[in-house]
Amino acid sequence: MTSLVRSVGTIGGLTAISRVFGFARDMLLARVLGAGLAADAWQLAFTLPNTFRRLFAEGAFSVAFVPMYTRRLHAGDGGGEAEADRFAGDVLSVFVWVLLGFSALCMIAMPGIVWLLAREYQEVPGKFALSVVLSRLTFPYLGLVSLVAMLSGVLNARSRFGPGAFVPVLLNIVMIGGILAGAALRGEGGDDTVVAWALAISLVLAGAAQLVYMIVATRRAGVRLKVTLPKFTPEVKRLGMLILPATFGAGIYQISQLVDTFFATSLPQGSLTLLKLADRLNQMPLGIFGIALGTAILPMLARHIQADNRAEAQRLQANAIEIAMLLCVPAAVALSICAEAFTTGIFQGGRMTAGDTRIMGEIVVALVAGLPAYVLIKVFQPAFFSREDTRTPVFVAAFALSANIALNFYVVPRYGIVGLAAATAITAWLNVATLYTLLQLRGWFTMTGQLAGRIARQVAATGVMGGLLVWLAPLLEPQWSGGAAVRIAALAGLVLAGAATFFAAAFLFGALDKGLLAQLRRRRPAQPVNLSE
Repeated sequence: MTSLVRSVGTIGGLTAISRVFGFARDMLLARVLGAGLAADAWQLAFTLPNTFRRLFAEGAFSVAFVPMYTRRLHAGDGGGEAEADRFAGDVLSVFVWVLLGFSALCMIAMPGIVWLLAREYQEVPGKFALSVVLSRLTFPYLGLVSLVAMLSGVLNARSRFGPGAFVPVLLNIVMIGGILAGAALRGEGGDDTVVAWALAISLVLAGAAQLVYMIVATRRAGVRLKVTLPKFTPEVKRLGMLILPATFGAGIYQISQLVDTFFATSLPQGSLTLLKLADRLNQMPLGIFGIALGTAILPMLARHIQADNRAEAQRLQANAIEIAMLLCVPAAVALSICAEAFTTGIFQGGRMTAGDTRIMGEIVVALVAGLPAYVLIKVFQPAFFSREDTRTPVFVAAFALSANIALNFYVVPRYGIVGLAAATAITAWLNVATLYTLLQLRGWFTMTGQLAGRIARQVAATGVMGGLLVWLAPLLEPQWSGGAAVRIAALAGLVLAGAATFFAAAFLFGALDKGLLAQLRRRRPAQPVNLSE
């Protein structure tokens, strides 16, 4: 558990820094663009490359590539680093051309892609054409960030999680510069499309900065990858066969995002923007806890399974679940109770109205109902991927996605954008329940009484925290109409009071593992995991 906690702390801490910059970016974006035509067009253009990035590069590619690379890196047959780097070089030589070809095809076909996702934009003069242009401008980012994801996977397999967790900070810094430049060029009362163009250009520049940083980081780690003529070696072919089903299995959340985008574009103007900004609040704990856990647990599980150490694999999985619930259950409850406080305090101002933030708060409540499920998916899926079983999550994802689409057809006409968010949360829990059942049936993971008891105590502590926030949030409501400093101070007070109450109650109820607390206090940097740990 020591290595898992250190690794999650490294990834989560740097991701938290990135999320802070991300909130600064979104606060500026909300005030500069609001929830209008240009904002919706930008959100669509930003969603497309990022969805494919998460689906292919950080999803399917990583879960297939990392275990294969890890096995070669730690092979006992004398292969070691040279064999692992040769394999990575072969993959990179093919991957570059696949990315170039896929990106070119998508840019050519962009009018059709935008029509499939947002045909209703044609009803608003100029909105559809702007969406197509911006989407073409942003799509090269997919190729750049996919290479970043591959280099990050190489370093993750070596227990060097820091560089991959830091690169989103570069993205947000460059994009903040893009928003400020666009606002300056637009001026007061100018055309909002100027800001949207500046954002699209800044996204590609950010991808280039991220790639340069990761190339330097891999060289400092002693990794030397060579790009040669593409060769479809048996290992590359096997990777390809694993990626195809993993694309669906690892990307249910991302595919659901495209489905949600399709339905959101059929709703009143601004709905897509409000959904995406609300999801930023949901993504804060998901990014810090879920992605950190999923990233850290995959290479560790692969090593234990490679060594046929089932007891350690079971222990690691249980530790990950305990950490996930310890962090996500209180986060979900706090966000639900304080949703409007957060949306008002963070996003309201400039062109973002009070009515917009009220709707955004309702969306947050619906989304975070599924927050623990989103994180548990990240924890459960590596149990399959580390065994090179990418097929099972395919069927689970297909089942959950089908249910999501069917549910959307019912709830969207009746409950609008809030119903759309609720459907995502419901089907995430369906996905988790199915994955857990299969793990139990296969004997790959068993819920112990000790783990169940610890989670029950966490829920009890969350209840105490929730009671405090229900009382405190209305008292601070007058502060949301104040200036930025007043809002930040009030939000900080709300967060600190909730966190202090939860951890105090968790300590009294015995919901905190003393060994876990000792490891968190050490604050030692992440180190490579030994199979004997």
